[in-house]
Amino acid sequence: MAKLSNDELIEAFKEMTLIELSDLVKLFEETFDVKAAAPAAVAIAAPSSGDAAEVEVKDSFDVILEAAGDKKIQVIKEVRALTSLGLKEAKDLVDGAPKPLLEGVNQEAADKAKAALEAAGATVSVK
Repeated sequence: MAKLSNDELIEAFKEMTLIELSDLVKLFEETFDVKAAAPAAVAIAAPSSGDAAEVEVKDSFDVILEAAGDKKIQVIKEVRALTSLGLKEAKDLVDGAPKPLLEGVNQEAADKAKAALEAAGATVSVK
């Protein structure tokens, strides 16, 4: 068998579908008894119906304030820091929980908001 250069391999990979690449990674792992460490190496799931389908990677998240907890004033302060709401609007949002706080934000912003609100004593979910 002729040895392929790295550039030839890359060109061959570019022509493959994600399903084919996923199968190749699985075969590589089984053959060499290794585990692929790259989180984006397998971005698809095997569909149950047998049809080839790609899994959509979620890139926008909603931060939902479920409950204010014991430290309501601290939670209101965090809500104001995370949004452009005034004191009354932030208080109304916290009093009306569960309510969406941030909508359509990226993963990093959602995680940061969740951590800040939980540190203040609130119960938060990210969807």
